[in-house]
Amino acid sequence: MLVSMNHEGTPATIAIGPAVSADAGGIARAFLESAEFHASLDPERYSVRTVEAISARYREGQQHPPQAAGKAITLVAKLKDEIVGFIDARLEQSSDAMHREIVYCHIADVAVNQRYQNQGIGQRLLRAAEDWGRREGAEFASLEYHTANIHAGEFYRRRMGYRVASITAIKRLQAGH
Repeated sequence: MLVSMNHEGTPATIAIGPAVSADAGGIARAFLESAEFHASLDPERYSVRTVEAISARYREGQQHPPQAAGKAITLVAKLKDEIVGFIDARLEQSSDAMHREIVYCHIADVAVNQRYQNQGIGQRLLRAAEDWGRREGAEFASLEYHTANIHAGEFYRRRMGYRVASITAIKRLQAGH
């Protein structure tokens, strides 16, 4: 599909705004494309649920934990009436007593439909979530991505200005060991 571009290289008709329950199906489609990709990177940790389960999650507002109520947002990118991407963000603070008391705008999920990737939509979604966090009092934005997702890492660091601040290491715990 050819889409006219604006001066930033983003489809000119893309609108970014808060999600409503009617957006759940479109969000689920973008979510599931991302889940399939992540499951191919790390099938031990990622799974692909049904479109019905993910749609219900977003339709019912369950994409954010209960403690984030009023401190979270889901934004969608729309091309005409089609959802082409989304982002989930929420305000968080570290529970580590060594950390300063800083409010983070934590990016919990972001996905752009494959056929619309590399057109600046992810960048616009991320900037919109960061702007929301800033307005809500966040001092930093934070996110995590799988180490094997090299493209995402390059995008976050080189295009969006993120830096690695911590590393999460995991180990499978075997029963009886």
